[in-house]
Amino acid sequence: MIMNIRWIGVWLVLVMMSCQPSAHKKGVSPLTLLGSWELIAAETTEGGETINTFVPGRKMIKIINPYHFSFVNHDVNKGRDSLAYFAAGAGNYTLDGQTYTEQLEFCTARAWEGHTFKFELEIKGDTLIQQGVEENKALGVDRYIVETYIRTK
Repeated sequence: MIMNIRWIGVWLVLVMMSCQPSAHKKGVSPLTLLGSWELIAAETTEGGETINTFVPGRKMIKIINPYHFSFVNHDVNKGRDSLAYFAAGAGNYTLDGQTYTEQLEFCTARAWEGHTFKFELEIKGDTLIQQGVEENKALGVDRYIVETYIRTK
């Protein structure tokens, strides 16, 4: 009876592991990606020009669970000044090694819904660096972004 319980436990662990996003090869462990991340730096390269796109006075959080991601970005003055801003989005993702691919299903900027974005990830301690191409032909957007996040609690 005890032996059967152990085999059931092993079987359950294997089943749970198979339900995780794509098994990682060489790269980011799915477990280290899970959690809440706050944007601390961002830059965009478009048309050969790189600019800092991190906006002081705004706060952005990205939350990643085993199957979905979401983000919210808003001004820290609660919409009371010229920096009033709010954006949010969510969808599912896959992780294959260092390649993280988001399928954006919901977004306050509706023209971005239904798009897929492929990024390369690097995690160093509590720092997540995400970089890749953001493209939306309908909006004429084709840019390379680098975003740096820190883990939040």
